[in-house]
Amino acid sequence: MLSLKNSLAVLRKTNALLEGHFVLSSGLHSSAYVQCAKLLSHPHIASKICLSLSKKIKKKIKKIDLILSPAMGGIIIGYEIGKLLKKETIFCERIDGKFNLRRGFNIKKNARVIIIEDVITTGKSSLECVKIIKKSKAKLVGFACIIDRSNKKQLKIKKKIISQIKLDIPTYKKNKLPLALKNIPVTKPGSRHLK
Repeated sequence: MLSLKNSLAVLRKTNALLEGHFVLSSGLHSSAYVQCAKLLSHPHIASKICLSLSKKIKKKIKKIDLILSPAMGGIIIGYEIGKLLKKETIFCERIDGKFNLRRGFNIKKNARVIIIEDVITTGKSSLECVKIIKKSKAKLVGFACIIDRSNKKQLKIKKKIISQIKLDIPTYKKNKLPLALKNIPVTKPGSRHLK
């Protein structure tokens, strides 16, 4: 498995770790942003991270029937992990602001489903996926991501997250920004609000 140091080197090599003032999909502000799309735009480099994450998943979860990923960020990583684990992989996408299954995707009753994302901060997107799993009367077996940048205070997920990289990057509410962050123009890089 790839070490944290080597994983971070891969992020830097692909310019996936950005610095500035960002509003995350969760609405929280941060001085750093991980743009996994930049990492995944180099499949030959990202494959090392995907392989390492797939080994961690295999070690922790013995039986998986299906991988579910939230669009946009989770689609590629879900596909890559599905290929490595030889599992069917589907994604949900937003319709009128809420995640739904489209394109003929469905989840069979009692299927053992893992949710795979690119980055987890608060877990909001993952928990929206959980609703789809419950509605299908299937079983959630876990959460996995390339980057876990959550902290206990803001994380809404109660299960353990399997991640390739755990980053401790502080996040702030809009009304509690540090002065240094207030003076930097804001960028909204996430995909939650794309039309």
